[in-house]
This record gives sequence, C-alpha cells and structure tokens, in this order.
Amino acid sequence: MKIIWLGHGSFRFETGDKVLLLDPWLTGNPVLPEESHEAAVEGAAHILLTHTHFDHVIDVLPLAKKLGVPVVGQYDLMGHWEEHEGIETVGFNKGGTVDLGGVQVTMVPASHSSTFALPEGPRAAGTEVGFIIRAEGRVIYASGDTDIMADMEWMGDYYKPDVGILSAGGHFTMDMAGAAYAAKRYFDFKTVIPCHYGTFPILEQSAQALIDGLPGVEVIEPQVMQAIEL
Repeated sequence: MKIIWLGHGSFRFETGDKVLLLDPWLTGNPVLPEESHEAAVEGAAHILLTHTHFDHVIDVLPLAKKLGVPVVGQYDLMGHWEEHEGIETVGFNKGGTVDLGGVQVTMVPASHSSTFALPEGPRAAGTEVGFIIRAEGRVIYASGDTDIMADMEWMGDYYKPDVGILSAGGHFTMDMAGAAYAAKRYFDFKTVIPCHYGTFPILEQSAQALIDGLPGVEVIEPQVMQAIEL
C-alpha cells in the first residue's frame, strides 16, 4: 500500500489496483504545485470526504464530475449532491462500513465542525467525521479534523488501527503534543503520519513534538507527492 500526502489534510491511497482520494484539495493549496494536480488524482476510483470546510471540499464536486467517480461521505449531503449535482455517491453514516472494491471504509466520529459559506452566512452540511480504512491487512485511522476526544478510546480498542493519520497542526485541530497524547493514551499505533500542518503560518510547522511524544512509534513526516509504503 502507498499513502501519498497531497498537502494539508489531503491524501491519495494506492492499494492493489484501487486509488482512493481523501479530502483532495487542489485549488489554492499552497503546498501542492499546480503541475502535480493531475498526478495527484490520476486513476482515482472514489473520493472520501470528512467534512465541508473549503480546504477539504472545494475540489470534491469538480473532481467527481471530471473523473466520473463516486463521492463517499455522510448520507445527508451525499443524497443532496446525487439529486442536485448529478454525481454518483456512496452515502452512509457513523458506525457504517462500505466496501469499495476490496477496501473497507468505516465512518467514525470526529470533534470539529462542518459548514460551507453562503452569502447569508455559514450553512451546516452534516457533521464532521473520520474514517477507519482496512486494506492489505492494515487498519488505518484517518482522524479528519478533530481535537482529542473520549471516543478515541473505544475506537482504538474496537478497531485496533496500526496506522494513524492525525490532523495535528493546532488552531483548528489538536496540535502535535495533543496528537501525541491521544496516540499514546488511546491507540497502539505502529506508524503515525501527521497532517493539517505547515500549510499556513498559523499552523504548527514541525512534527517534532509528536516525534518526541511517541518514543518507539514510527512517526513519518510526510513529503508532498512522495509515497509512504506500508
């Protein structure tokens, strides 16, 4: 399996002959060069969406239409998009699991918010979530944007993920020290990949606090468009 960071909270997963995108943010992403946009999404079969803040959702509908692939996310929004945007979707909800051609994806809680902007103000679009992704014998917890939360205890115990992809930039999510605390208290990760950091000055620029807080755990600082092989 290959995990490829597209910057910020965006990822590309390559497993077997499947390519999944998670919250693909291309337009205006300051750390993903425009010349890499095509390679970032090439061959994608599904797009996973955790929530509707612009830095996660802005390219989802355009990509779904361009690539002709389903969007996988919360039932309420998926139903609306399928009816009004004419795209294919896979709608489910927290606790549910869908099989995407041999890759099992389970929706789990997160603690954040999920809105998009309209001229009259923000509009809610379901709730924020994370995903448990199972493929090739690995169990990955992709936290989505979240703070530390008590739900991590049962998720770690029940799903037993060995890989954690953790939003850890602070300000909008838990920071590196918080992510280290959550990983150590609630999970038994063998590998941790931080994300949602380094994009803007307001976010943490280094994963050192996460590395220092997790002795014995392989903490991989991802590089944009460079594959992490599991």
